[in-house]
Amino acid sequence: MSACSVKNLPNGPRSPVKVNSVIISRALISREVQNHPAPTPAAAWKAATLALVVKEALVQEVKRLGISAEPVADGAGRRETEDEARMRALVESEVMTPEPSEDECRRYYGSNLARFRSPDIYEAAHILIPALHDNAEAYEAAREQARVLIEALTANPEAFDNLARLHSACPSGKVGGNLGQITTGQTTPEFEAALVRMKAGNISANPVETRYGFHLIRLDRKIEGQVLPFDVVRERIAAYLTESVARRAQAQYVARLLGSCQIEGIEIPSPGELNVH
Repeated sequence: MSACSVKNLPNGPRSPVKVNSVIISRALISREVQNHPAPTPAAAWKAATLALVVKEALVQEVKRLGISAEPVADGAGRRETEDEARMRALVESEVMTPEPSEDECRRYYGSNLARFRSPDIYEAAHILIPALHDNAEAYEAAREQARVLIEALTANPEAFDNLARLHSACPSGKVGGNLGQITTGQTTPEFEAALVRMKAGNISANPVETRYGFHLIRLDRKIEGQVLPFDVVRERIAAYLTESVARRAQAQYVARLLGSCQIEGIEIPSPGELNVH
C-alpha cells in the first residue's frame, strides 16, 4: 500500500476532515466526542475525529471487498450494528493472530512472576475511634482517645479484646475487634500499609488514621502469598498474549489501510495509538 497521504489545512480543527473525499462532518465529530474522555477538549476532539476516520476507512474497505457478516451480541446482550459486524469480519479476515506457543507462555511467566503471586493474607483485629475532619474539636478528641488507648495497650496488650468491645465503633468490636482474614484491597490504603509494616503479634505503635477515623491495629498472623504454578495460570497467560498480539496486528492493519487512503484534516498517529474497537 502507498504511504499515508495527509493534507493539513491551515484552519486547524475547522478544516474539513475527509477520507477519500468523504467528509466527516463537525456535527458527527461533536456527537462522537462523548465516547472519548480526555484531559482536554482538544484531545477529546482529536480522539473522536481519529476514531471516525478509522471507521470510515474500514466501511469503505468493507464495501470495496463486498464483506458481509451477521451481527452478534456480547455477554451483556449488546448487539452489533450491521456496519460493526462487517468491520469486525473485515479485520478478522485480514488479520491473522497466531496462538502463543508453550515456550512463549513460559517465558512470559518467568519474566513476570510477581503478577502471578497470590496476595498476602492478614489475620487482624482493630479498634476504631471514629473521627471526621469537618469537626476539628471532635477530631482532636478522637485522636487523644486513640493515644490513651495505645498507652493502655502498651502496658497491657491482653486488654485489646475488651477495649475493642468497649470503645470500637466498628461492628467487629462485638467480637473483640476481630476482622478475620484480610487480603489486598479489602481495607483502606492507610490500613493496608500499616499491616504490611507490622510483624505478627504486634499492636500498632501509633493510631492509624483513615477516612473513618483512628484505628488501633493488632496483627495476629501473616500468611505470605505464593507464586502460582505455571499450569494454574497458563490459560490466562495465553489469553493475554493472544489479545496483545491481536491488538498490535489490528493496529498495524488499520495503519496500512489508512496509508492507502487520501486523508485530509488530521494527522494519522503511529500504529500504537490506533484503535479499531
